Amino acid sequence: MTSSPFSFSLDRRHFLAGAASLAALSAGFITNASAQSTDTPKKGGVLKLGIGGGSTTDNLDPRILKDWVPVNQAFMIMNGLVEIDTNNHAVPELFESWEAQPGAVEWVFKLRQGVTFHNGKTLTVEDVIYSINLHRGETTSAARSVASALKSVDKLSDTEVKIVLESGNADLPYILSDYHFLVVPEGWTDFNKPVGTGPFVFESYDPGVRSRFTRNPNYWKPNAAHVDAVEVIVINDIAARTNAIMSGQVHAINQLDFKTVDLLRRNPNLNIVQSAGGQHFTFLMDCTQAPYTDNNIRLAIKHAIDREQLLKTALRGYGRLGNDHPVPSSDRFYAADLPQRPYDPEKAKFYLKQAGLDALKIEISASDAAFSGAVDAAAIFRTSAAKGGIDVSIKREPADGYWDNVWMKAPFCMSYWGGRPTADQMLTIAYQSTSAQNDTHWKNEAFDKKLIEARALLDDAKRKEIYAELQALISNEGGAMIPMFGDYLDATSKKLKGVTTHPMFNFMGARLAEKVWLDA
Repeated sequence: MTSSPFSFSLDRRHFLAGAASLAALSAGFITNASAQSTDTPKKGGVLKLGIGGGSTTDNLDPRILKDWVPVNQAFMIMNGLVEIDTNNHAVPELFESWEAQPGAVEWVFKLRQGVTFHNGKTLTVEDVIYSINLHRGETTSAARSVASALKSVDKLSDTEVKIVLESGNADLPYILSDYHFLVVPEGWTDFNKPVGTGPFVFESYDPGVRSRFTRNPNYWKPNAAHVDAVEVIVINDIAARTNAIMSGQVHAINQLDFKTVDLLRRNPNLNIVQSAGGQHFTFLMDCTQAPYTDNNIRLAIKHAIDREQLLKTALRGYGRLGNDHPVPSSDRFYAADLPQRPYDPEKAKFYLKQAGLDALKIEISASDAAFSGAVDAAAIFRTSAAKGGIDVSIKREPADGYWDNVWMKAPFCMSYWGGRPTADQMLTIAYQSTSAQNDTHWKNEAFDKKLIEARALLDDAKRKEIYAELQALISNEGGAMIPMFGDYLDATSKKLKGVTTHPMFNFMGARLAEKVWLDA
């Protein structure tokens, strides 16, 4: 996933033109697809989605969206400020256009006109400012570290918002595409039944079980929101989810089991949607809890995993090797010169001795809530780690409540990240010391300082140098072992049209419901 180089001052036209000159974009394809994008959209029908990644503790508050189900549901009800398209470009949504002053510290965003909320209220600048401020100051928002870079967010006119940053950031439109920055009416607090400007209107919501949303008859986007209603059925069990799509109970499922993808490909009634991007799977060591406070222990663990075997066995090859940092090879700031960390049991033993140990016993909390095949991946790690003197026991955790009870609480656990469209955004959200989602609790002053320095630079060559340093810092000192990047894999019924690949998340960047239609 990449961002866009451009010169200042810039307007939206120049920004998008610059984006067209990106380096390698994430690839993807749809197996068995036949002229999906050329079909004429049809209105009607009830779209049924079987989605994994939901919990009874879910909430539709944009500040605390944590997993695939609530993110998809939120996009059905609410719109964002900026959207990431299928080419990984930042394109207008509720912000119709934008312009930056030289240095990219001051920005002016123009609000789209003629948009109304589901309750009939007209969208205003005040609504946007309120929605952005949900993530600023004293807040529980997972996006507060990103929003902390916004020094001020002010009304410039009835159609314009002025944002001043603490320091220049050429990637601000990409940052504002984050799924937390969804828009609600000014003063809105009832997030059990949110009102938005999105393609569908809230009808019913049973967290972790099912929900139903009906078409917004006044939706402002042309050629969108084709189905009469969307029913979301939460199916966390991958076998049950697979059975649901094969039996025709649902029209699409996310997060396919890597072990059964090839079998599903042979089903004449299904399409397999495979998208490569920044999704990566993580083994998280809490750097504030023993024994992971010692970087020698962290390095021993990083050398004790057989990445090649994990990619082959757990992902069936549907991905790429990871190097213990979160920037994918498709990103223009990817550190290609950073040596790939190999599986080296002797090196693992060496680092244990540096920590004063001959052997190490640890426990990893694992659940397929983290990603499909996570428990199997933990078992593969246990086998490879034993040769390095590390005795791993696996604590199987229930999927329900995993993100509230285990993630960022257990000393050593499994997780995933869906990736972000820019290196700066990914590094800021998951590794900056002040981030609410710094899930290894790793803090490094030099990293924080260089991260701020890099985002303000207009010289891409210099930015690349610094981002390479940051990737090396995370790889060599951070608490995340990242052995592999996995493709996004969805399955859809051939009755479902308009489906495309997308470099951001499953289900077309979590916006599938808005864009597809039923051909039956």
